[in-house]
Amino acid sequence: MKAHNKWLTAPLAAGLAAAMLSGCGTEQGGGSGDSGNTVRVGMSDEILATDPAAGYDPGSWLLFNNVFQSLLAFPKGGSEPEPEAADKCGFAPGSRVYTCTLREGLKFSNGNPLTSEDVKFSFERALKIDDASGPAPLLSTIDTIETPDERTVVFKLKVPDATFPSKIASGAGSIVDHREYAADGLRTDGKAVGSGPYKLDSISDTEAVFSANPDYHGSAKRRNDGVTLKLYRGDREALAKALSANEIDVAYRGLSADDIAALEASAGTDDKGVEIVQGSSAEVQHLVFNVKDPVVGKLGVRKAIAHLVDREALVQDVYKSTATPLYSIVPAGIAGHNTAFFDSYGSPDKEQAKKALRSAGITEKVKLTLWSTPSRYGPATDQEMKAIAEQLNASGLFEADVKSVEFEEYEKGIAAGEYGVYVKGWVPDYPDADNFTAPFFGKGNVLGNHYESSAITGSLLPKTAASADRGATAADFGRIQDIVAEQLPFLPLWQGKQYAVARDTVTGLEWTLDASTVFRFWEIKKG
Repeated sequence: MKAHNKWLTAPLAAGLAAAMLSGCGTEQGGGSGDSGNTVRVGMSDEILATDPAAGYDPGSWLLFNNVFQSLLAFPKGGSEPEPEAADKCGFAPGSRVYTCTLREGLKFSNGNPLTSEDVKFSFERALKIDDASGPAPLLSTIDTIETPDERTVVFKLKVPDATFPSKIASGAGSIVDHREYAADGLRTDGKAVGSGPYKLDSISDTEAVFSANPDYHGSAKRRNDGVTLKLYRGDREALAKALSANEIDVAYRGLSADDIAALEASAGTDDKGVEIVQGSSAEVQHLVFNVKDPVVGKLGVRKAIAHLVDREALVQDVYKSTATPLYSIVPAGIAGHNTAFFDSYGSPDKEQAKKALRSAGITEKVKLTLWSTPSRYGPATDQEMKAIAEQLNASGLFEADVKSVEFEEYEKGIAAGEYGVYVKGWVPDYPDADNFTAPFFGKGNVLGNHYESSAITGSLLPKTAASADRGATAADFGRIQDIVAEQLPFLPLWQGKQYAVARDTVTGLEWTLDASTVFRFWEIKKG
């Protein structure tokens, strides 16, 4: 699930102006690989939108990242955005004015020129439409946009926001042709006109076909002539069968932990002509506590749960080691990460759990329901919640059960405050500690757990957001993580790994699986 709320930040001096980012050259980026082949990729996600003002799901952002350009983009394996449609970008002192100069000769796939007018139009359009499933919250710090000439765009922000470059390097920064899209309404014909490395030739419920965009002008170097994306719409069994039957070259996002573990354990994997590619991931999952609930609203109960949950057992038994234990709200690999929860609670300890309950005056078994939803956060979520209930019950301190409902009902129950304990998954919009903290705190936070902290929302988050030197934010993000470990509004469970399974003739997948969550079609080659 991606964020649908971003918090405005308070002013704080950010020091010297950031250096202007330099582009990676202006050569034509549309050269194809020498294979001349189309790569067939399968995934279990759907593509819910082809209009960047509406889509906020992994499938839609995959399309946006390959069909549209943004001013900046995340380089393969990197977490600092670099120029893409822009030739250079940079902040003025104070992190409130951000100026970009476009590359020369940019064109959309229909041949129309891409100018600063299109950039201004795209951002203002997303904000005006403000679709419930769109990226407008990521752009909420924009005050005004000026275009002094065809190649210059000046963003004036409401407050200092040093994460702004990362936000517009995501799918939220997709640039559309102002001649092709209405300023106040979504496109409904299923077409997409962008300036990215690929064109969308066709799309249906089961397939999207992409071909090379000969008018692309940017930093990507294509290693194929096109991609056919097969959409299995949650049918993981069909996805696995398609790979086995050589109907697809790559299986991405959808194979279960059991599928991957079986392939990894198979001595004959190489003989089958199939390879498993593992990459880093910043996807996380949390056990969330409604702090107004009559049971888990008591800190002693939350502490007891924190002392009993065995993450190692969860990732080994339920996720077959396709995830790693997570002991903080900022995952490993993201600047600012610490291990606050391990430092506070260590390994599972029944005596410490009992002590936490007794200190809160609780002497009877705690009756508890863990709420789950069967597919939104992966096929093993229900099994995971049952395993946690068993861990709690094995201590003799809890009487826990699990209830699972479909996602629509699940979200309504959370919003109504009906659930005390429930699970939430998180796929980041951009690889910065800000995106693992700001959405989770304050009024209307995406977890819906009624937790507020004035220290976090009133001081620490505004301070980190205003710092242009992201490395200098580590201490403040560390304090945020320590506060959460002390007050326990939620409990981090695991951090995912990214996998793709491919025929052994496919190369380049390692450059599509990183913490930016950008699946780069252009890096894949079928030899």
